[in-house]
Amino acid sequence: MIISGTNLSKVYGKRKVLDNVSIGCAAGEICGILGANGAGKTTLFKILFGLITPDSGQVVLPNQSVKPIGGIIEKPALYEYLNAYDNIHLFASIQGLQLTKQEIATHLVKVGLPTNRTDKVANFSMGMKQRLGIAIALLNNPACLVLDEPFTGLDPLGVSSLRRLIADLAEKEQLAILLSSHIIEELSKLCHTLYVLKEGKLVNAGPAQQLIAENTYVYNICADNIKQSVCLKNYPVEFKGNCAMVTIAAAEVPSLIQLLAAEQIYITSCTPELSMEKLFETNC
Repeated sequence: MIISGTNLSKVYGKRKVLDNVSIGCAAGEICGILGANGAGKTTLFKILFGLITPDSGQVVLPNQSVKPIGGIIEKPALYEYLNAYDNIHLFASIQGLQLTKQEIATHLVKVGLPTNRTDKVANFSMGMKQRLGIAIALLNNPACLVLDEPFTGLDPLGVSSLRRLIADLAEKEQLAILLSSHIIEELSKLCHTLYVLKEGKLVNAGPAQQLIAENTYVYNICADNIKQSVCLKNYPVEFKGNCAMVTIAAAEVPSLIQLLAAEQIYITSCTPELSMEKLFETNC
């Protein structure tokens, strides 16, 4: 593991914000922390950064690098009256780096930002600010990148673009990436491993797609002539226009698709409907 936290607990007053939480993330792996607001995600990240001392438990970070961990907690902290170049130059200086203009341009290109913008960061979109924050987090080549709710405030195109950037950083740079969200759809598309927090407790953990499959019992299957199906009569089903909400185990879905094809019903989409209630039940 590049980064790990073992049996982490934190109490504020009478409230236990984190209760014996253990996580880990390897090089090239994207680990998602799923939880509602107040579940303890940000507190966990602050402990990993050393901003908060846990009441119990241990954090292990790589010790061979100048900066073992970089990231964004809550939102990018940028000097909005400066341009992107000046922001990177200033934060690099704080971290003991003296970068040339060409080196700064390389950092901008790495996160997909233009090198010809000279206006102040206040004019940037939220997605561009997130990218600039990531560029700053990657100064001094940390082995681990932590992103706290990175998709907040982004439009669908911004979400898709940022998701591709995060995937590329994990694969090409072999970063261990930890990110939190309360949006399961985004974590399911991106993460290898999923940790589920509820009221400070780790209630579920494992390979992301496996957890989703184990907690999915309804599939929304669409086809132009779906209502003509005979085989669907063997399942609990609710029709909505050209779609059928079918209660079925994940392992049975491929066979059902073959049966529908044999009836000349050709599926245009098949979307799992995750049971959030089941996912948030205590299994750890």
